[in-house]
Amino acid sequence: MSGKSNINRYSILRTFTVCILVCVLAACKNDPAEIRALTGHTNMQEDRAKGVTFLYSQDGIVKMRIYAKVFVRNNNAKRPYIDMNNGLKMEFFDDSGNVSDVLTADSSRYYELQRDFIVWDSVQIVSRKGERLNTDELIWNESAQKFFTEKPVVITTNNEVLYGNGMEANRDFTWYRILKPRGSVQVDKGEVPK
Repeated sequence: MSGKSNINRYSILRTFTVCILVCVLAACKNDPAEIRALTGHTNMQEDRAKGVTFLYSQDGIVKMRIYAKVFVRNNNAKRPYIDMNNGLKMEFFDDSGNVSDVLTADSSRYYELQRDFIVWDSVQIVSRKGERLNTDELIWNESAQKFFTEKPVVITTNNEVLYGNGMEANRDFTWYRILKPRGSVQVDKGEVPK
């Protein structure tokens, strides 16, 4: 009788285990919409980093160094992009390897496929000669090989301060044009306002 009792206990335990497994498996269903919401379809293609430094070279010569406090790359967007936010500094180098211009801004977005670049919030460019450009937004258009903005600009040189709305410039800012000038102020060297 004890052998039969052991078989009954084993049979009951096996039936109970199978019932538990069936209930658990029936309760576990994967709704694709819920999975996408949890994983975040856009988050799957985002790379994030803090304190990033990039070197851009051409034909083995460093042309630009970029420091970014926050880096986000999204390859899943309709136009894949890289955001560099919370402080950005770009140093441009001449053919001799010397820093020719320095751009600082709070935020930026780079569209990788088009190679277009937008910087905004507290944008400033300082040239080797000490000339300064200040604006709220600046756009680099790769196909036109020009910088431009429609926002107000202030250009400070050694002897004048130029004001206007909108500007276009070449890659190294040796040529620029203010689209809607608002006036200029002549100053003596050393008296340029900060």
